[in-house]
Amino acid sequence: MPAWQDEPVSQAAADRRSRGKDRATALSENQNLLAEQRRALILDEVRRRGGVRVNELTRRLNVSDMTIRRDLDALARQGVIEKVHGGAVPVVEASTHEPGFEVKSALELSAKEDIARTAAAMARPGSAIALSGGTTTYALARHLLDIPNLTVVTNSVRVADVFHDAQRPAAGRGARPGTATATVVLTGGVRTPSDSLVGPVADRAIDSLHFDLLFLGVHGISAEAGLSTPNLAEAETNRRFVRSARRVVVVADHTKWGTVGLSSFATLDEVDTFVTDAGLAPGAREEIGEHLPGLVVAGDSPEETVSPG
Repeated sequence: MPAWQDEPVSQAAADRRSRGKDRATALSENQNLLAEQRRALILDEVRRRGGVRVNELTRRLNVSDMTIRRDLDALARQGVIEKVHGGAVPVVEASTHEPGFEVKSALELSAKEDIARTAAAMARPGSAIALSGGTTTYALARHLLDIPNLTVVTNSVRVADVFHDAQRPAAGRGARPGTATATVVLTGGVRTPSDSLVGPVADRAIDSLHFDLLFLGVHGISAEAGLSTPNLAEAETNRRFVRSARRVVVVADHTKWGTVGLSSFATLDEVDTFVTDAGLAPGAREEIGEHLPGLVVAGDSPEETVSPG
């Protein structure tokens, strides 16, 4: 072959190889994307149902056993599921484990802000509201500062500090500009790892009061166990809160759905509204809608939100 023909032939071959690599890269990226979507669906199903079988997933997702097993291996390496014979179950923390306030404060920050902003719009000027302990109610407290003439009862040291610090005179300048004053009642009791006050003293204080609205943070919420917490004393104090409120609004991010603590303190039919974030899976939304009169998903458009009953 003449030497002058070498370069065009080599260039054409190089172009074909390049196009082949581009197609392979695109295919690989598409497969990775599909795998991520598939694994998200698998994880949602595991958490919603409490476990899945390989043969069920192969039929539902129309892929091979080996593909599903690789997906389960990947999810197990991430620590979000546990493989068992023939399938997988969710990784569940001990029902008595109670993380401290600082640990929980670093989790789901944007979700908590979305929830707090949405829930604050439910409070009316001049009303008596209760806020339980928790990092989501702590975020909510900051959004309630501008609502005038609230009477706030809380067993959360952190929530009480939000109102106290906002109203404290700063270098003789008075309270924070634009901050509405609130009457804040902090219950007594024994302090928990989440900086809530619980026990007989808190219980007696709550029993003597009546609230227009209760904003309730939870450790876990599920269709079977209802609202739950790892702390037995906190469960009893929360039970008193629910009993004393005309309207109960649970504020919790999507990771709390399906979590079950040691002690249940309320059923879902005792809850009027559940305010959560857009991370809540579609399957969970459907299940919650079957048990609760009101589901509000912060960040969703109005047509995607189930209005309070």
